[in-house]
Amino acid sequence: MLWGLFFFIFDKNYQSIRMRHLKIEFKWAIIFTIASLTWMFLEQTLGWHDEKIADHYWLTMLYIPLAIFMYILALREKRRRFYNKQLSWRQGFLSGFVVSLFAAALSPVAQYLTHNYITPAYFPNIIEYSVTNKLMTIGAANEYFNINNYMMQSAIGVLIGGFVLSAIAAFILRRN
Repeated sequence: MLWGLFFFIFDKNYQSIRMRHLKIEFKWAIIFTIASLTWMFLEQTLGWHDEKIADHYWLTMLYIPLAIFMYILALREKRRRFYNKQLSWRQGFLSGFVVSLFAAALSPVAQYLTHNYITPAYFPNIIEYSVTNKLMTIGAANEYFNINNYMMQSAIGVLIGGFVLSAIAAFILRRN
């Protein structure tokens, strides 16, 4: 199974992996990370991490269209600059997934910056909200809402979300 995936990704029709071939993906992973940090600053500024924390779970979903847009822009640039304005679904999907891998690697740093500099009161606020509204016990809330758990969740979420967004963006932008 793993060998099948390896050959699917790196078969003779796919360009050999060299860093110069991944510049676009790395650039967009950095852009994605900066956009995520900017979004966290916006959430904190709008009060979604303190007085409006009850609505945070659905308000944060407003970031999804921006994420889709960034993946489309990344694959569009890859198609234009690397694949000579032609892009198969597989090429687009793999390029988007590489963006996801880079972004997942950067996500723990983004979480650290978010929770130590942008919104350091988020964890105490969400723990208090969860316990006060009887959504969790204090022990469960402390175990769930902490930097280590969020770093792991963020990396996994970026990988899974990137997988899906890569498939959608590749479908939209494919040209054979």
